[in-house]
Amino acid sequence: MKADVITLDAKKAGSVDLPDYIFGLEPRADILHRMVRWQRANAQAGTHKVKGRSETSYSTKKIYRQKGTGGARHGDRNAPIFRKGGIYKGPVPRSHGHELTKKFRKLGLRHALSSKAATGNLIILDTAEMKEPKTSALAKAVKEMGWKRVLVIDGADVNENFARAAANIQDVDVLPTMGANVYDILRRDTLVITKAGIEALEARLK
Repeated sequence: MKADVITLDAKKAGSVDLPDYIFGLEPRADILHRMVRWQRANAQAGTHKVKGRSETSYSTKKIYRQKGTGGARHGDRNAPIFRKGGIYKGPVPRSHGHELTKKFRKLGLRHALSSKAATGNLIILDTAEMKEPKTSALAKAVKEMGWKRVLVIDGADVNENFARAAANIQDVDVLPTMGANVYDILRRDTLVITKAGIEALEARLK
């Protein structure tokens, strides 16, 4: 699968062969859905907490005698039935994460990359490097090329000047290859991968 390579100033810089096992798959919504659920579940803090019966601050003394009152039998005011009593089976800190095999996670990333290639929203960049961290220069280049809501995936390391310039531009994210993930790829309209990023992805997903 051939793809044109461009530079940051929108000039052609040859072409590159994209491996079909990464960019030529028929995207499956069920696989992508499972991957996004897995990522979002692992990112969930799980710090929600309410007080149970043993944690509320009322006295544990029995509020009135067992018999002869004409009312229901009760112990102390920490019972869930009372106002400000403990909550019954309320949320407690826990992990919302679940497991997916490494093989499936690789497959999900391949399908996400293939979905961008299939819709024509994949762009191959020669290099993502800048001599100076000039936000204005990068913003101008992004605007001239018509990129909106863009994710840039570089090689093993991201050029520091490029990353600093992109940090102040809304809807432009920059990630190294090891940070490439299904959720960030799908939530952006345009996916830009450098030649170094293509090589690193091949090594990661083979």
